[in-house]
Amino acid sequence: MKVGIIGTGSMGENHVRTYTSLSGYCQLVGIYDSNKKRGLEVANKYQVKQFESITDLLQVVDVVSIAVPTEYHYEIGLACIQHKVHMLMEKPIASTIAEAKILIKKAEEAGVKIQIGHIELYNPIINVLKNILINEQVIAVDVHRMNPYNPRVLKIDVVQDLMIHDMYILNELLNDEVIDFYAMGKTIDDTTKHAIVVAKFSNGIIAQLTASFKCAEKTRMINIVTEKGLIKADLLDKKIEIIRLPECYMKLGKNYKPQRIIEIIEFPYNEPLKLQLIDFINCVKNDTTPLVTGKDGLKALTICNKVSEFMNNPSQQSKN
Repeated sequence: MKVGIIGTGSMGENHVRTYTSLSGYCQLVGIYDSNKKRGLEVANKYQVKQFESITDLLQVVDVVSIAVPTEYHYEIGLACIQHKVHMLMEKPIASTIAEAKILIKKAEEAGVKIQIGHIELYNPIINVLKNILINEQVIAVDVHRMNPYNPRVLKIDVVQDLMIHDMYILNELLNDEVIDFYAMGKTIDDTTKHAIVVAKFSNGIIAQLTASFKCAEKTRMINIVTEKGLIKADLLDKKIEIIRLPECYMKLGKNYKPQRIIEIIEFPYNEPLKLQLIDFINCVKNDTTPLVTGKDGLKALTICNKVSEFMNNPSQQSKN
């Protein structure tokens, strides 16, 4: 399987680094970046070929990772479809719903696979958390995904870049759809840099999501309130805590002071990007459906766009 990478920014370089470690699965043929200087730096660092054009690269590969700014996803996606090259597109799938629908339709007609980079679905913590919730009655979820400021996000909306992860995570964990929401955002440098969404799912679960580019500390936390207790997932520390108050306390007398029972599940390091790329390569080799299809990417983009639109015009209907 011959692979290439379009875009060698921070995430694109991660793809280069990871593909070079997967020689047993694929051959990294080369990279392309419109910023020739940046492309040359990455090419020299990882000893890979830098192509002069996207067309030159697409003529010699089976699959590509696309890690360019969102406004170029549509154009590059169409080029991949034209050359029958399967693509792993970093989220979001496109800038607009219309562009996403066209990409999905044309890819299906051409037999080209699109997988969207919803990388957190390859995080072992999310998979374990999903299994834990099978036997839980969820009341509410509180999610925080916050970063310190970085100049690279100057023109980037925090909803589209960070909160989108938690939108698709909640859809996976709860297996349910948002039916109503309220959103607030703080605009800095003409884009939303801090956002809060309160959402209601069709089964009555309430979720609050906070995403920020203006936090002093990087945070990735999911707190889930259930009828049986509290489940805390720290995606950075790779740990789940399950906190419960045993029902038997009521039988021990009024003078007994209840103690919490805490179960801690820790995870060894396993890079989600590597798992994602292996799965994508195997999907193409075996001609199976990607774990995260273009339609899944469209669903995530749709709700995030509604959130952004609500922030710009909070008087509009929030109904999904």
